[in-house]
Amino acid sequence: MPPKRPRGADRFPKTVEPSAPGQADPAKLYAALDLGTNSCRMLIAQPRGNQFHVVDSFSKSVQLGLGLERTGRLSTASMNRTIQALSICQKKLKKHSVERMRLVATEACRRAKNGAEFLGNVARHAGLELDIIAPEEEARLAVISCAPLVSAKTEQLLVVDIGGGSTELVWIDLSRVPAGERQRAIMRLHAGFKQDETPDVPAARVVDWISVPLGVATLRDQFNDVESDSARFALMSWYFEEQLAEFSPYEEEQTREGFQIVGTSGTVTTVAASHLGLRRYDRNKVDGLRMTSDQIDKVIRSYLNMGPEGRRADQRIGRDRQALIMSGAAILQALLRIWPTDRMTVADRGLREGLLYAQMSADGVLEEGPI
Repeated sequence: MPPKRPRGADRFPKTVEPSAPGQADPAKLYAALDLGTNSCRMLIAQPRGNQFHVVDSFSKSVQLGLGLERTGRLSTASMNRTIQALSICQKKLKKHSVERMRLVATEACRRAKNGAEFLGNVARHAGLELDIIAPEEEARLAVISCAPLVSAKTEQLLVVDIGGGSTELVWIDLSRVPAGERQRAIMRLHAGFKQDETPDVPAARVVDWISVPLGVATLRDQFNDVESDSARFALMSWYFEEQLAEFSPYEEEQTREGFQIVGTSGTVTTVAASHLGLRRYDRNKVDGLRMTSDQIDKVIRSYLNMGPEGRRADQRIGRDRQALIMSGAAILQALLRIWPTDRMTVADRGLREGLLYAQMSADGVLEEGPI
């Protein structure tokens, strides 16, 4: 049975209406919660200039989607683990008296036959109402979270968000946007991928986007029966590439000049930490790091050479990530096989940051100017 909700605990809504123009309070706190296939993550932050300052955070591997690929349902054990984690989030929201928040669930709850039923239990037992968001909104939020990492020299941008249950890819043409306005043009995509354009306000043009229903957990589960470590990796990588056939930039030859990939996920940050040789993860060294295809390939090959036992013992990978790193690396290798680049930027940011930017932009509490 799910844990009982504490007596008298307040129920938090899935969203709060934005403040009226001119009435936004820049001192108030905002929250963003992302319940994914593998992890539950939350940020509580305060607007500061054109960015935000994190006041509190929460992150836990709950493995909500464990067994989902096989049964089509969320298991009782996974749901109980997740409700316990969400109960901690509820206490943090109450402690900080957060009024403006967006609490969302993604691929596991989208796909599970009992996803809606589970969220009803979350509301009853953890006091939180979560909103299952569509793949397009998930892709938009990932894009705007990465806006500060986009170079002024970038004309063609590919944003890749490798999740637990799905992977979102968004291709953006920035060639008509002045160099100094490119980050701001990407931020405006929070309102939708189709933007009105005027001579004074050039828009970032979304060439195409796709949500592949394969992430680090779901791809791993599909190939669990393959005993050979190297064969399983190769099959996962080629299988993922096959799912990109309908993505319109798939077969187009891209010059490396003016092309940038921004990758956001635990896979990308883990590969970056391994490349840097970090024994203890340091976000300040990882977020915004530029890597080449050759550097990434070298790290992936080292993972393969280690084998499962070696990866489990490698402190750079970490206990939570070691079971998922090879499926994530298979996705990453497939992407770089199609679009090799000397400018892949590592983003330790994603859905939560996008949710915060979107809420603060709607409230008008972020200052204008370069991001």
